[in-house]
Amino acid sequence: MHAERRTVEPAPPTEVTRLLARARAGDPQAMGAAYSAVYDELKRAARLQLRRMNDAYQTTALVHEAYLKLGGAQLAAQDRNHLLALSARAMRQVLVDDARARKADKRGGGQDALTLGALAGAGEAAAVEVLKLDELLESLHRLDERAARIVELRYFGGYTETEVAGMLDISESTLRRDWRRARAFLMKEMAA
Repeated sequence: MHAERRTVEPAPPTEVTRLLARARAGDPQAMGAAYSAVYDELKRAARLQLRRMNDAYQTTALVHEAYLKLGGAQLAAQDRNHLLALSARAMRQVLVDDARARKADKRGGGQDALTLGALAGAGEAAAVEVLKLDELLESLHRLDERAARIVELRYFGGYTETEVAGMLDISESTLRRDWRRARAFLMKEMAA
C-alpha cells in the first residue's frame, strides 16, 4: 500500500513578489511574510534533500537556519523564484557548515558544534559527500554557472525539473541537457 502524497500548493508568485518589493522599500514585516508564503515549499525541499542524503538534520531546523543564513540577502530577492533559489543556496551552506563541523569534531576539533538540528551520530558519509559535492559545485560553477545552479536547486533545494526550469526561465529540454552534463561532470570528478 502506498501512502498518499500530499502536494504543497505554492504561494502565488505575484503575492510573494509584492511582499519582497515592500520589504525592499523598508516594510519590516514584509520579508517574514514572504518567507512564510514559501515556507511549506522550503520544508518540502529540505525534507527531500535530507532524505536523499540520509542525514539526521531536522527539516524545520534546516529551513530556519537557512532563513538566518540569508540575513540581508533576503532583501535582494526580486521574486518568488529568486527567494527560493537564495534559500536553496542557504540550505547548501548550512549543510556544508554542519558537515565541516562534524568532520573537524571527528578529527578532535575540540568542542562539539552547536547547531539547531544536528543529532548525535549523524552520518559521517553524508558529511563527506556534502563537502565533496560543495567542492565540485564550486569547480562546476567556474565552468558552467547555470549547470551549477541547476545542481544546487535539484540537489540542495529538492526541486523538480519543471520547477527548476521555471525558476531559471529556461525550457525543460535545456534543463535536462544541462542536468545530464552537470551530473556527468560530477560523477566523473567523484570517481577521480
